[in-house]
Amino acid sequence: QSHSTPWQRAATMSEPEPASRVHSKKAGIRAAVILIGLLHKSRRQKERKQELLTISNASVGERPPSPPRTAPPTMKSAEFFDMLERMQDDYIPYPRIEEIVEKGGPYSLVILPQFGGYWIEDAENVGTPTSSDSSYYEEEDGGLSPGTFGYKLECNGTVRAYRKHFLGKEHLNFYCTTNSLGNLILSLKYEEAEGQEYLRIILRSRTKTLHDRISLAGLSKLPSVPQIAKLLCDDVTGLKFYPVLYPRASQLIVTYDEHEVNNTFKFGVIYQKFGQISEEDLFGNNEESPAFTEFLNLLGDKIELLDFKGFRGGLDVAHGQTGTDSVYTVFREKEIMFHVSTKLPYTEGDPQQLQRKRHIGNDIVAAIFQEENTPFVPDMIASNFLHAYIVVQVENACTDHTTYKVSVTAREDVPSFGPPLPNPAVFKKGPEFREFLLTKLINAENACYKSDKFARLEGRTRAALLDNLHDELHRQTQAMLGLGSDDDKMENGSHGGLLESFKAAVTPLLRRVGTALPDLGTWAPWMALLACVLAAGLYHVLTLM
Repeated sequence: QSHSTPWQRAATMSEPEPASRVHSKKAGIRAAVILIGLLHKSRRQKERKQELLTISNASVGERPPSPPRTAPPTMKSAEFFDMLERMQDDYIPYPRIEEIVEKGGPYSLVILPQFGGYWIEDAENVGTPTSSDSSYYEEEDGGLSPGTFGYKLECNGTVRAYRKHFLGKEHLNFYCTTNSLGNLILSLKYEEAEGQEYLRIILRSRTKTLHDRISLAGLSKLPSVPQIAKLLCDDVTGLKFYPVLYPRASQLIVTYDEHEVNNTFKFGVIYQKFGQISEEDLFGNNEESPAFTEFLNLLGDKIELLDFKGFRGGLDVAHGQTGTDSVYTVFREKEIMFHVSTKLPYTEGDPQQLQRKRHIGNDIVAAIFQEENTPFVPDMIASNFLHAYIVVQVENACTDHTTYKVSVTAREDVPSFGPPLPNPAVFKKGPEFREFLLTKLINAENACYKSDKFARLEGRTRAALLDNLHDELHRQTQAMLGLGSDDDKMENGSHGGLLESFKAAVTPLLRRVGTALPDLGTWAPWMALLACVLAAGLYHVLTLM
């Protein structure tokens, strides 16, 4: 965090637009260019053929003149299609996996789909998004403490800032509503460090949360709350903030801030045998080799699903409908359940193995285990949820010299994530490789949440939770001040109590009139009384305006 004096600058903490979004539609554009180019070529050939037939049957005088040097507007579309045709000629799609397999090995662990849409990480950063797209968020004091071997879990330090710096300490909370930004929640705390004065600020909006610590050096008096908010976001101008007057507000705020924190994960584990290049082949494997079993033992512990009390990751622990056992572990206070393809139920006569795909296809990250050298293509598995794969290929399995080659691939709109692969990306069997792999899997899922699809879902969830938090803080603050729900809409100093009394007096009368109408002989007095009450109430209202 910056410790310089920011009052003389327009300080904003807006997040940079990820560069990967520029390429997120690359596969669709390529396919569209090829399709449009082919259609245009076919159309031009037909038009040219018809034009030659027409001209050849016409006399010289009837033949059309040569086109003018300046083409009319109708010819500009032809130039556009010519450009598309040149783009099609320049674009060369990636080779199909069948073509690569036919040429023989050795193969890369991962190859890109024919029309792209994914990136591959390797030790030289080839095809990997730039560092500006990284999902890594540096927390003030180094983020979460690294593991035994220095591999760090990546997280957004802002989500834990309130718990770390505000919860249980003297601070102020404010709320307001804007037309452009929606509801805002601001937390403010005064700090002293090394003889310097600071203000620590957290500003929450529907789109993001901003956190900063700013110096008060050179200021004769503290800035106002609107001025503080404007330092973090230029769009916050001329707003009126209201203090939160609710003793339990901190618990509501910290719950909102940490709604992104996830301590349970589920990952798919898929066994890929030599020569298997289709989804049906992968999900059709029903036996575990010693090498695959050794890899599963490295990931975690084999557990019986029946009556299992830990995080079950969607598996059935009561009736055995998702198999009898699975692989589970606790890693750095996070529970992980693995959906192992060979341990999920196998259905005879079902080439798609929907019982297996129902779980693994709904995971976000999966590990692919290769016992022999066979390439994996990310779009080999049709899924709307799977966004990243960690591909592991074993060498010298079940020996004292077992090693694992690793490659990583993810969809184009998924930012890069650590820990980075070493060069070469080969690990010896042991606790270091386990720590690297589990850290990589967790960071991969957190990065996938920033892809376009999951970011839209999270954005809607965030906006709804912030609105609920704002409304609850406002309601509880009004209750602490002794104001009713209808009085919330009035400014300070209004006489809501008189109007409330008028409504309370009229409502029972109207109910009585509506439910038990008197006879005509007694109707006139009732109407006269009602008119008097209404007139008196209207008089009091007019005198207050």
